[in-house]
Amino acid sequence: MSPFFHLILCTFVAKLFMITKILSLFIVVCSLIGFSNPSIIEKYMFSPYLIKNYKQHYRFLSHAFFHANFLHLFLNVWMLWTFGTILEEHNYPILFGEKLGRIYFLILFTGGIYASSIVEYFKNKNNPHYASLGASGAIESIIFSFIIINPFQWLYFFFIPMPAWVLGLLFLIFSFYMSKRKMPNDRIGHEAHFWGGIFGILFTLVVKPSLFKAYIDLIF
Repeated sequence: MSPFFHLILCTFVAKLFMITKILSLFIVVCSLIGFSNPSIIEKYMFSPYLIKNYKQHYRFLSHAFFHANFLHLFLNVWMLWTFGTILEEHNYPILFGEKLGRIYFLILFTGGIYASSIVEYFKNKNNPHYASLGASGAIESIIFSFIIINPFQWLYFFFIPMPAWVLGLLFLIFSFYMSKRKMPNDRIGHEAHFWGGIFGILFTLVVKPSLFKAYIDLIF
């Protein structure tokens, strides 16, 4: 095989087995199965009470692959596909290399699931009525890793353009405020969004400390 066709084949295989695509597909399949059989969602959704009292620790991870409805699923997969592709195909390979970049990306996603759930676990481990599901926390980790790496990239919020760092800061402030407000009819996991974002920031700075130094130099 010529070097040219070998390169084309390797590129095709690499894109085919992108972690972002595999995760997106798995989330869609699991969620669709859950829509058709709610008992499956009940079995795998995040329940601090069941984790504590029945040792169902798998729920820490499994809940991220199921969603409440089609809109919830679409928004999360869309955001994962958009920001995950940029991180996995461009940012992480440049910063860490191809192989290490994929390992870090998978740790970022998985760690975001746990980081966004742990606070809710301790707050609700004695509450049998609390439950949640969805990959929002993990996806916020990916988005905020993107923001830390590309702080001046322009993003749009309801057609309003602003630098990524401004949108990220406003989102964290809003999520923290809403998590403390505790509106009875608000079923959005604001606390999961907040801690998922914080994990994304800290993880990126830990694995690439030069970014932290760059921010210090920029500020001072």
